[in-house]
Amino acid sequence: MVGSAIVRSLEKAGYTHLVKRTSAELDLRNQADVAAFFAEEKPEYVFLAAAKVGGIIANNTYRADFIYENIAIQTNVIHQSYVHAVKKLLFLGSSCIYPKLAPQPLKEDYLLTGTLEPTNEPYAIAKIAGIKMCEAYRAQYGCNFIAAMPTNLYGINDNYHPQNSHVLPALIRRFHEAKEQGLPEVTIWGTGSPLREFLYADDLGEACVFLMENYNEEQFINIGVGEDLSIKQLAEMIKDIVGYHGTVKFDTTKPDGTPRKLMDVSKLHRLGWKHRTSLKVGIALAYQDYLAKYTV
Repeated sequence: MVGSAIVRSLEKAGYTHLVKRTSAELDLRNQADVAAFFAEEKPEYVFLAAAKVGGIIANNTYRADFIYENIAIQTNVIHQSYVHAVKKLLFLGSSCIYPKLAPQPLKEDYLLTGTLEPTNEPYAIAKIAGIKMCEAYRAQYGCNFIAAMPTNLYGINDNYHPQNSHVLPALIRRFHEAKEQGLPEVTIWGTGSPLREFLYADDLGEACVFLMENYNEEQFINIGVGEDLSIKQLAEMIKDIVGYHGTVKFDTTKPDGTPRKLMDVSKLHRLGWKHRTSLKVGIALAYQDYLAKYTV
């Protein structure tokens, strides 16, 4: 989802010499394969968007996979970018790097000031390691490696797996299937009270191109919309867009995760970038993409 959004944004901005690989074509966890790729292609600029990602269930279930695979991907790509003198690299992290109970909204300075959310701690630690690698290679070798932390993402080419998807695409699928099957109710994990922020993937793509062109600082930078809503409000919005007319129930025996994750995006706004796609418009676009790709 993120990689394809960056490609669309680069093409829209007029860039034509794009070097792309799918995960099937290049296993970024394999050190030798990554080294061979860099030696052959010699990219000048690198957007490191690849990661093993998932929602609360996947993060908590595949804890070893999440820390190993993400650290392997980052280590291989960042190091080979140094070895082959890449002009600039942008590493994408995640808002889960911040402490579970950090003050809101989340400022870049809050990194490593408290305990992480336990359910996604392995993923968060991997992403923190990526940030610190960029800082270390900048400090020791003078590499122009920057890092950005997007908020929760959704959009074209999202993952709608029943167990391993994030909350927004998961709800799109569940409400659609409930509508198609005529189910009287949809049950959602938790209380519905956690607050979340959502950014349309193509807006993220544009932000990444903007940062590659305009940002060269050591400290990572947040990418988000600066507004959030409750999971209950999100569910009602998706329910209306999908056209499901049943009831929504919350299973309060299940975990909520982090109470709130709102990004402070004032630094990005001061640079001159702001998102363009409203949540309602973005969800409608994502739903149309879901219908085109996953339904007959």
